[in-house]
Amino acid sequence: MYTLLVKFYDEKFKDLFLKYNAVDTSPISRYITHPFWNWIVQFYPKWIAPNVLTLAGFLLYVLMWLVLTCYDNDFNAADQTNYSVPRWAWLLAAWYGTDGKQARRTKTSGPLGEMFDHGLDSWATHFMPVCLYSVFDRGEFGIPAERAFALIVCVWAAFIVTHWEKYNTGVLYLPWGYDISQISMVAVFLFTFIFGVHIYKITIPIIGLTPAELSEMGIHFLTWAFSVPVSLWNVYCSYRDKTGRNRSFYESIRPVIPFLLHLGLTYFWISTSSYDILRKHPRLFFFAVGTVFSNYACRLIVSGMSNTRCQTFNWLLMPLMAIVFGVCATNLGVTEYYLLWAFTIFATAAHIHYGICVVQQLAEHLNIYVFSVKKPAKTD
Repeated sequence: MYTLLVKFYDEKFKDLFLKYNAVDTSPISRYITHPFWNWIVQFYPKWIAPNVLTLAGFLLYVLMWLVLTCYDNDFNAADQTNYSVPRWAWLLAAWYGTDGKQARRTKTSGPLGEMFDHGLDSWATHFMPVCLYSVFDRGEFGIPAERAFALIVCVWAAFIVTHWEKYNTGVLYLPWGYDISQISMVAVFLFTFIFGVHIYKITIPIIGLTPAELSEMGIHFLTWAFSVPVSLWNVYCSYRDKTGRNRSFYESIRPVIPFLLHLGLTYFWISTSSYDILRKHPRLFFFAVGTVFSNYACRLIVSGMSNTRCQTFNWLLMPLMAIVFGVCATNLGVTEYYLLWAFTIFATAAHIHYGICVVQQLAEHLNIYVFSVKKPAKTD
């Protein structure tokens, strides 16, 4: 059984968990997404708990990922003459989150909703770009698996840096790039549903780029020229103005260490694999390493919420290290594929177990139900 945090049971930390401190200055949020959310949430019954909406949105991405896994496991379906992916599949991901608005509408906002929402978002950082990759594929007009993985790393970096920022400043500054990327993905999925994937199999005149290459450039720009620098600036300002948590340099960078270790191990695996694991089984590889990312990202979210020391090492990196060492030391051949499967099953089970335990413990501590707006009867 996981112990979430001893400080959950310390009354002096109770108010800290009950406050969701976030700032959203994006003009897109202010003038487009928030008015849309405010309008659509009126049609939800008030008895629907916000966490139900959060889980439903996440499961739609998972369902779309499963459908695409069946029809386009190796990201080559869009480059074939007989395209097999049904168009209705693209509608599954054209979903916009309204759980936060429902929480305020039902007066159920709190740390459980924050953790549940951002925790599932950390796993969605794998599902969303991988589903998008199925639109563009890795054929003539697409991008190879190595570059697709670099785009997933961009999404990871934007997510982890945002929560590292909260870990140091105490405030979650919602990145502008999130709204831009979310609207862009919904638009791509809707266009794909209406017109099919073959509308992207072109080279755009004048600029000489394919839609896949243009999207690739946009994701890199949003991450490295926009999201990450803004977060770094906010952390710098919190130290300069003494408005944040003012940790030492080592304490401030602790959340980034698992991320860097994870990236190092993953890229070393890709570069030393004699079996060429990424090109032969990209979808399974993406899922395995994405699950590991979500696990240490969730732990960072909890640390940021509770103002407690973040871990510098995630235990799921240990079996990953063992596999990478084996790949580096000898030619495993097809055994590498079976090790990837074993690691994927193990990491997924461990991550789901962790998530369930954390959610249950926090719900018990706050004396609320996870998927209901009703509150349990108080017990002596």
